[in-house]
Amino acid sequence: MTKTVGDFIVARLGEWGVQRMFGYPGDGINGVFGALHRASDKMQFIQARHEEMAAFMAAAYAKFTGELGVCIATSGPGATHLITGLYDARMDHQPVLAIVGQQARRALGGHYQQELDLAALFKDVASDFVQQASAPAQVRHLIDRAVRIALANKTVTAIILPNDLQEMPYEEPARKHGTVHSAPGYRPPRVFPHGDDLQAAADILNAGKKVAILVGAGALHATDEVIAVADRLQAGAAKALLGKAALPDDLPWVTGSIGLLGTEPSWNLMRDCDTLLMIGSGFPYSEFLPEEGQARGVQIDINPDMLSLRYPMELGLTGDAAETLRALLPLLRENPDRSWRETVEKDVAAWWKTLDERAHVEANPVNPQRVVSELSLRLPDNVVITSDSGSCANWYARDLKMRRGMKGSLSGGLASMGAAVPYAIAAKFAHPERPVVGLVGDGAMQMNNLAEMITVAKYWKAWTNPTFVVCVFNNQDLNQVTWEQRVMEGDPKFDASQSIPDLRYHKFAELIGLRGIFVDRPDQLGAAWEEALAADCPVILEVKTDPEVPPLPPHITFEQMRKITSALMTGDSHEAGVIAGTFRQLFAGILSRR
Repeated sequence: MTKTVGDFIVARLGEWGVQRMFGYPGDGINGVFGALHRASDKMQFIQARHEEMAAFMAAAYAKFTGELGVCIATSGPGATHLITGLYDARMDHQPVLAIVGQQARRALGGHYQQELDLAALFKDVASDFVQQASAPAQVRHLIDRAVRIALANKTVTAIILPNDLQEMPYEEPARKHGTVHSAPGYRPPRVFPHGDDLQAAADILNAGKKVAILVGAGALHATDEVIAVADRLQAGAAKALLGKAALPDDLPWVTGSIGLLGTEPSWNLMRDCDTLLMIGSGFPYSEFLPEEGQARGVQIDINPDMLSLRYPMELGLTGDAAETLRALLPLLRENPDRSWRETVEKDVAAWWKTLDERAHVEANPVNPQRVVSELSLRLPDNVVITSDSGSCANWYARDLKMRRGMKGSLSGGLASMGAAVPYAIAAKFAHPERPVVGLVGDGAMQMNNLAEMITVAKYWKAWTNPTFVVCVFNNQDLNQVTWEQRVMEGDPKFDASQSIPDLRYHKFAELIGLRGIFVDRPDQLGAAWEEALAADCPVILEVKTDPEVPPLPPHITFEQMRKITSALMTGDSHEAGVIAGTFRQLFAGILSRR
């Protein structure tokens, strides 16, 4: 049988090491899907329920493997649906290739059905490389360049394939002027700072008496190196949300997450330090970093465009985090003074006690913070945890203790709702032997994640380990935005926008052949988590949580409290619960310090 362009594309991606694609079919991409059928023993296709979810899966697959994520969709609406998930990959610096169909070449420009200007559509999200194929001999270098650029730049690329081209016989480029002859293959280079810059960085860090470290996703592969540097400098370390798995939380000097979803010790660490070492992080909120001029700064990042962006650093080092830290370590002097670290450790110990007390504060009916604190006590050693955006991300960020060997992620730069379940599915295809837990708000579950549980039902029996738990925080409220309206704007809860329908999520699990567990009392949580993690099939654990338990920022300002008060005075429909929830949480924190 003659090899088609579609056959060549699938085979070429295989040469690049691609083993699976996430997507949804349609007539605009049928030629490639025919090739996928013919090569099903070599290339796995995972059918999502929606193209946006397929793009989230590709982004998460790249996060959890370090490999290229690939998503595929048809022309028109199939292509447009990919955009949100692709922006998630772009903003979190993940290598993802989007393959999309297009109408036949002879119809283009004719206002044909599903004919969109896809090159213009993808121009921003895939700005490093987006091309539409026009001839069979062109496809070879389009695939090679798209994959190489995505891997090298850790970004999104896109290839647009007219449907008539996909089924044409493949042709190698001729040996003549105007042709391109490419080959597969890419190995990341060693990116390493100059020696004199390393010495200058060491001089800054050696002079610090109160060194704070902030790690992000760029430090996920540099755990040992970060620990060694922190110990040498007697530093404390905070974590940006995408770097949550970079350092284990059982280290007494690790202050946890930073920012609005962060911890009080991380706030104090940045407030009081005299030196800041930032490693592989694009953490966006400068108000949670030291005040300008307070601390000397050194930053390490593989991307030079991220250097000195959030804080005016004295020195920026372009390089891989692990290699740069290994070279920096011999230049650092052992700090004999443990007073700063002891202060940090005391702060961290008190904070964990505060969190435990807050988690056990009475709520109506279940305190959402306790949902995650009970999970944290029972997490399997090699678990992969995903979280959605929204108030559940607060509890993931603060209350969940990462141990060495665990993985975890969420939609970081884009902070999109609806990523937790597709992320969890991708984690299972990336690591089928690992248990996976997803934390999801009821808003995201209703938006699109319920449908992706059907994807779970379709594929789970092929996973080596069946443990797959999605915990739904059912509070009938778009809770994070409700609290943002109260705290940031001083507005009362707007029921028309914030209240959402009640739904029996655990019953939906049973309807599609999975396990459903329902909890509406706090004393049920421990046993429910144990049952879910021990189940022989995927589980939806639905917990009826209290929307009036506030996801308090680590440092509530007077202005924020003034706005909460203003919201209550102007008629918040839940004002009694808000007052009670806020002050119970604050009181628990005060008691823990006494």
